[in-house]
Amino acid sequence: MIVPDSLAYVTRAAHDVGLAAWLGGAMFGKFAHNPSVARISAHSERGAVVNAAWNGYNAINIAGLGAAAFGWGTSRLTETADPNLTSTEQTLAQVKDVLMGVSLLTGTLSAVQGARLAKQGPDGAVPVETGTEPAQETPPAAARIQRSLGLLGNLNIAAGVGVVTVNALMAQIAHSHPAKRRAFTRSS
Repeated sequence: MIVPDSLAYVTRAAHDVGLAAWLGGAMFGKFAHNPSVARISAHSERGAVVNAAWNGYNAINIAGLGAAAFGWGTSRLTETADPNLTSTEQTLAQVKDVLMGVSLLTGTLSAVQGARLAKQGPDGAVPVETGTEPAQETPPAAARIQRSLGLLGNLNIAAGVGVVTVNALMAQIAHSHPAKRRAFTRSS
């Protein structure tokens, strides 16, 4: 399929901006925000802050993840369809397909679990130790949800780092060894 460069530019930009918003937000939350709430003395206040912050960023996180997946999906139907790729690129594209799937699944489940956790206390004030670590007084159901968020967050970030890594490898291959047949599927 011949794809106008202008359309390819837009979907690629959507993919990259979405990837930055989603992965950057997830990493900031996991490694900076969640641990920093331990500086708040009241455990229930910690939960209120964590839930307000994550629920406030969820729309950006979901939009970013959706844009990254949409950009990649449209690319897979056109420029990065297997017939346009070398065998190495095909393998990388298939790895990225899996990583994007894992990212979508863990991102969606994280949003669902985050919303469930926020409902475990009035105005999200569930007592917590940190963003992913229950406090001693955290109700058992909330503690299970919170632990699942820790696991899902780790998987989501790992998949995102994998997507960025595959992007870098594919870009380097394209810059170093552009496939001749790709030129025939693009318009200028």
